[in-house]
Amino acid sequence: MSYTVAIVGRPNVGKSTFFNRMLEQRKAIVDDLSGVTRDRQYGVADWNGKHFNVIDTGGFVPESDDIFEREIRKQVKIAIEEANALVFMVDVVTGITDLDESMAQLLRTSNRPVYLVVNKVDNHERQLDATEFYALGFDQLFMVSSISGSGTGELLDAITDAISDEDAQETVRESELPRIAIIGQPNVGKSSLLNAMVGEERTIVSDIAGTTRDTIHTYYNLFQKEFILIDTAGLRKKTKEKDDLEFYSVIRAVKAMDEADVCLLVIDAEKGITAQDINIFSLAARKGKGMVVLVNKWDLIPDKQTNTARDYEKVLLQRMAPFTDVPVLFISAKEKTRIFKAVELALEVYENKQRKVPTSKLNEVMLKAVQSYQAPVVRGHQVKIKYITQLPTVVPSFAFFTNFPDDIKMPYKNYLENQLRKSFNFRGVPIRIFFRKK
Repeated sequence: MSYTVAIVGRPNVGKSTFFNRMLEQRKAIVDDLSGVTRDRQYGVADWNGKHFNVIDTGGFVPESDDIFEREIRKQVKIAIEEANALVFMVDVVTGITDLDESMAQLLRTSNRPVYLVVNKVDNHERQLDATEFYALGFDQLFMVSSISGSGTGELLDAITDAISDEDAQETVRESELPRIAIIGQPNVGKSSLLNAMVGEERTIVSDIAGTTRDTIHTYYNLFQKEFILIDTAGLRKKTKEKDDLEFYSVIRAVKAMDEADVCLLVIDAEKGITAQDINIFSLAARKGKGMVVLVNKWDLIPDKQTNTARDYEKVLLQRMAPFTDVPVLFISAKEKTRIFKAVELALEVYENKQRKVPTSKLNEVMLKAVQSYQAPVVRGHQVKIKYITQLPTVVPSFAFFTNFPDDIKMPYKNYLENQLRKSFNFRGVPIRIFFRKK
C-alpha cells in the first residue's frame, strides 16, 4: 500500500500553501477567500528519499448549512478515512477556535497518528503563543511557517520516519500509472462521469457550474485496471471569466491536460459539438494527448433510430477534421451506460500512444505506400523518400528522409499519415511527421 498523509483544518489556516510547499509546486489554488479548496487534492511528496501521497482538503466547518461547506465536510471525512496519517493545521494568529476544537474531537476518534501543525509561527513571540495549542491534547506539535518554509523539515522528518520502504516504493509505482483526464466545458457531466467510473462520491457533484475549481486526482483500481483519473474544472470561453479563481481554474484544466496521457473529452448530447468543444479538442491534440470523445446525456435524446448515433458521429468527425481517427462513444453518466467501455477505450488509446514500430517494418510498409502514390514533382525534380524511422518521443513521431524536405506539401503529408494509421493502430493518438534531408 502506498502511504498517504491528509492535511486537515478549518478554512484559511494555510493548508493549501503548506500543500504546495510539500510538493514544491503550485498545485492548489491559494486565495485569501475562505473555502477556495472544495474537493480533495492529491499530490506526491518526496523527502529523505521517501515518496508519499499528500491530500489537501477544504476547510472544515462542522455545523454549516452552506451547500459547499456541507460537501467539504463530507470530503474531509473521506480524506481522514483514506489517510495513514493526518496533519492537523491551526493558525497561531487567531489562537484556538471552536472550529479547531470540533476538528480535534473528530481526529481523536480516527485512530491515525495526528501531527498538530501550528502555522504562521515566524517570530519568537509567536513561538510562545503557539504553546497554547497543547491544550488540544495531541503529543506531536510542530511550529511552522508555510510561506517561508521554516519548521517544515522537522515535520517532514517525523512523517517519513513512520513510512516503510515498501510503502514509499508503492507510492512511486502509482506515480507511473497511466493518467486519464476528463475534460470539457462546464456542466457537461465530468464529475458525474468520474463518480460513475469510481462508484463512490469521489468529487463534489453539483449542478452549479464551476463546482470543480481545482483538478482532482483519483486513483482507480477496479476489474484489473489501474490508472489515475484527473477531473478538471470546465473550460469555458474567455469572455466569461468573472473572477481570478475562474481564470486559475482554466489554467489548471489546461495543466491537467499537460499531466494526462489520454483525455476524455465530454460533450453534451443535447447541445451537440460546439465551437468551444472543438477548441478544447484541438488544444489537447496540439499537446499530443490521446483522445476519446464521450457524448454524454445520450439518454436524453428522444426518438432514437437505428442510425441516430451513426449520423451524429459523422457530423462530429467532420467538425473535428483533420484529426478524425478518434473513438467516439455515446454514454450516460447518470444511467452509468457504457461507462466501463469508456475506461477500456481510454486504456486502448494509452497503449496506442506507447506503440513503437520497428524500423524494418516501418520501411517495408511505408516505402510501398510511397511507391504506389509518389509525391508531386517539384520544379522538374522527382521527390524521393528513402528511409523512415520513428523518433524517441512521447507523441508518436516519424522522420521521413528525402531529397526535398521543404517541398512536400500538406496533402501528401496527410496521405502518409493516413497510410501510417491504416497499417499500425494509432487510433485516438495524434501523429507527428517530419521531413528531413537525407
